[in-house]
Amino acid sequence: MADNKDALKARTWNATRLPDLSGHTAVITGANSGIGFAAADALARAGAHVVFAVRDLGRGRAAAAKVTGSTEVRHLDLADLASVREFAEAWRGPIDLLINNAGVMMLPEQRTKDGFEMQFGTNHLGHFALTNLLLPHVRDRVVTVSSGAHRMGDRRISFDDTNLTGRYTPQRAYSQSKLANLLFTLELQRRLTASGSPVRALAAHPGWAATNLQSHTANPVARAVMAVGNRILAQDDKGGALPTLYAASQDLPGASYVGPDGLGEMRGAPTLVGRIPAASDTAAARRLWTLSEDLTGVRWGLKIAEAV
Repeated sequence: MADNKDALKARTWNATRLPDLSGHTAVITGANSGIGFAAADALARAGAHVVFAVRDLGRGRAAAAKVTGSTEVRHLDLADLASVREFAEAWRGPIDLLINNAGVMMLPEQRTKDGFEMQFGTNHLGHFALTNLLLPHVRDRVVTVSSGAHRMGDRRISFDDTNLTGRYTPQRAYSQSKLANLLFTLELQRRLTASGSPVRALAAHPGWAATNLQSHTANPVARAVMAVGNRILAQDDKGGALPTLYAASQDLPGASYVGPDGLGEMRGAPTLVGRIPAASDTAAARRLWTLSEDLTGVRWGLKIAEAV
């Protein structure tokens, strides 16, 4: 009977089940729209002080004004490592929860300010640098938003050329960046554990959530298909934020991956979900970490990391 009650509780879990987060601080990248905004709104309503880390301050302030609770807005451009460093250097005080949510999806080929392929540079390298620079302030957990798209594409990191020179497609680059999010979480948790840190690293994916992210895809046919899917298959941004909120608030093991429990993990209540073998490859995770340090110039963020 207890198992049935636990299963029912999991199926009905929603943002109203968040614990009282009074006195907690949450930093959310890309909190001005989509699942980032939905997560920010839910955490603020639960009592957390929520920091909107956004590229566009005007849009961030407009979004924060719609939230009931304690908020502030700070500039952060993940496609510019100087901006990432500026954000981290200005930070003072503890961070209970860092949510690496911002992302770009299936863009035409382009580069970040530092010369990285835009999706890998924004979705992975920007968050890699931000997490390591802020890690001395973090005292509970880091949640990184990945995607079921990590199962697509080449299913591996192109370590010799993450820019995918001459092989770029929007889908391949997006898939690589989302696989990188999971490998980053895996290696981050290994390092945290080896360092004796109580901080946990987790990942989540929203399933198919109807947000404006799909509107920026390069292929007009793909945009049309996604628009139809948004109307028929997708859950709204509040539903898409549930896996993030679940990972952010529930007592889960480090390196857990949370997604919707419905068909194809497209929608539904949050639950622990699987990943492809390449996303659990510890050797690839370590290699990606080293490469990311070399590319960003940002090293492991804890001083107690001698055991790593």
